[in-house]
Amino acid sequence: MLNLLPSMPMSMRINLFTYAPKVLRPSLRFIPHQCQQYALLSALHSVFKDAIKEGELDFLQDKWLKITITDLDLSWLLSIKDNKFIMAPRQSSLSGTTNISETVSFSAAGDDLLLIAGRKEDPDTLFFQRRLKIEGDTELGLEVKNVIDAIDLDNLPSILHSWVNFLAAQLQQVKQAQNERSRD
Repeated sequence: MLNLLPSMPMSMRINLFTYAPKVLRPSLRFIPHQCQQYALLSALHSVFKDAIKEGELDFLQDKWLKITITDLDLSWLLSIKDNKFIMAPRQSSLSGTTNISETVSFSAAGDDLLLIAGRKEDPDTLFFQRRLKIEGDTELGLEVKNVIDAIDLDNLPSILHSWVNFLAAQLQQVKQAQNERSRD
C-alpha cells in the first residue's frame, strides 16, 4: 500500500489522508490497552533511551504528561519512574476517569503529530497556529517540547523511522496541494 501512495493521483491521496482518521477511529478503541501500552512504551524507550540514561527526563518523575490524538480520540497518560516510561491504566469506561490527573497535556490531530515526528513541521509553529495545544504546567510543557525537539529520530527502529519519514513527506505534499487548491 505504501509503495502505491506516491503513484496515486493527488486527489486520491488527499482523500486518503482526510478520511483515514474517520475510518481508523472506531476500530482503534478496540485495541487492548496492554497492546497500546507495549507499542507506545517500546517506541518511547527506543527513542528516548539516551535522554533517560542521562537524566534529561527526570523532570517527569511524579508528574503526568497526557498526549491526545484528537481526531483518533486516543489519549495516554505517561510519566517516568525508575528511569523508565510508565503509562497510567486506561480510563474506566463507567466513570471516564482515573485517579491520576495530568500535570501537562499535549493535544493535536494525528496528521500534525505525524508532521512533527517527521520533522516537516515545527511544534512552535503549530502551537501558535493553535493546532498543537499545550495545557497545564506550561514550564513542564516547554521542557517536554525541548526534549522532543532534541531527539534523534535515528533512534527509532529503522522500519518505523522509514514509515514516519515517508508518511510525513506524503502528508506534507498533500497539505501543500490542499493549500494551492484553496488559493485558486
